[in-house]
Amino acid sequence: MTQLTIALVGRPNVGKSALFNCLVGRKIAIVHDQPGVTRDRLCAPFARGEYEALVVDTGGIGAAADENFAAAVEHEADIAMEAADIVLFVCDCRESLTQADRNIAVRLHRSRIPVLLVLNKADTEKQELSFGEFAELGMEDFLFTSAAHGRGLDALAERLDAMLKSMGAAVRKDSVSEEEPASSAVRTDIRLAVVGRPNAGKSSLINAILEDRRTIVSEVAGTTRDAVDVPYRRGEQDYVLIDTAGMRPRSRRDSSVEVFSAMRSERAIRRADVCLLVVDAAAGITHQDRRIASTIAEEKKPCIVVMNKYDLFCPGASDKARKEELKILVHEQLFFLDDVPFVAVCARESRGTGAIFTALERLRKKSSNFPGTGELNRLLQRAMLTNPPPTGRSAGSTLKLYYATVALNEKYSVIPVPTYVLFVNDKRLLSDSYAQYLRNTISARVGAAGIPTVLSVRSRVRRS
Repeated sequence: MTQLTIALVGRPNVGKSALFNCLVGRKIAIVHDQPGVTRDRLCAPFARGEYEALVVDTGGIGAAADENFAAAVEHEADIAMEAADIVLFVCDCRESLTQADRNIAVRLHRSRIPVLLVLNKADTEKQELSFGEFAELGMEDFLFTSAAHGRGLDALAERLDAMLKSMGAAVRKDSVSEEEPASSAVRTDIRLAVVGRPNAGKSSLINAILEDRRTIVSEVAGTTRDAVDVPYRRGEQDYVLIDTAGMRPRSRRDSSVEVFSAMRSERAIRRADVCLLVVDAAAGITHQDRRIASTIAEEKKPCIVVMNKYDLFCPGASDKARKEELKILVHEQLFFLDDVPFVAVCARESRGTGAIFTALERLRKKSSNFPGTGELNRLLQRAMLTNPPPTGRSAGSTLKLYYATVALNEKYSVIPVPTYVLFVNDKRLLSDSYAQYLRNTISARVGAAGIPTVLSVRSRVRRS
């Protein structure tokens, strides 16, 4: 049967995101005292209980603190409630009942979905005496919790398990046993981190791929705060689309929430298999685009550049001329990414998104086309004969390559990013320019544009 869904709803700043993190066993949602931090729907498997379900966190309903997004947030919450099998109506038991609480209760009574009233922030038993006022909401099933202090969470998990069991949910089966390390699990899905500066069109791109308004889109920069994981299946391949917050320069991050958002975006790059760097083609490749590309290069992640808003780029020129101009722009401005492939799309009109997956499939197939040890040694020896390394300052100090081999890192198992290990006489003799020459030689042989060519150079150990 389809996996059951538990939706957390409530007004802003009642602790939904903290409770969400407790139920899924991971710090996914940003938790902050500022109202209206969560905007998109976040979802993750229910990890605290014994039965399978998906937990959905929603933005605060009635978020007057951020009028630009109030309607969109309420729309997202309504979608979550409509699709939910169980609703956790979260209230702050330390504060008086508000009109927003009453309005949400009316919506829930109309929906006829099973509702569990969660009176959160009950940090002490004394605060559990405040239920009298909340009886006005007409919710028969309720309990007190404190997500911040871990109070009442086991009771909540037991109550949810009982409800899920009665609905026919399957018993949760962990993909990895407790005795085995998490790295032993074989993963077949491809994680795509959609990154870029604010208002480049990242959320629009994900909505176009999904053919659904899954994430909130606005002209206001900084709409997305959390790194949102969205499962997606295309043909026979499973993907996880990671929608990230726009990454502004450090000097322009004007709140702690924005700092946390940037940290989540950087973490998304680290755990991705491939990064989709979304660039506003109409604005061109900016300094911040190059900074984000540098982060991708430093993390040694495969990359595809998505030139969005392509319809606004040189609109008077032919399609062929525009793409040639974009190709020159990408390769000149992002030269430090290994011959990175690019695609031109118009996310708002859902045009060109199929080209992303064509480029991705080409990248995935060629990623395993790296040379074997014998071929690698012959390739590099020929390159060094054709273009010998420069001589060092002292007599006889010239770089010598003794042996080369290929090492694979397990964390790049879905799309391999091999490390080429070179054993030389003295790694200090390898200049940056000559190392780039060797990288270019290997890249030309592999032919996998977008896959980083990583060198690890080791000096010969002298035995006394």
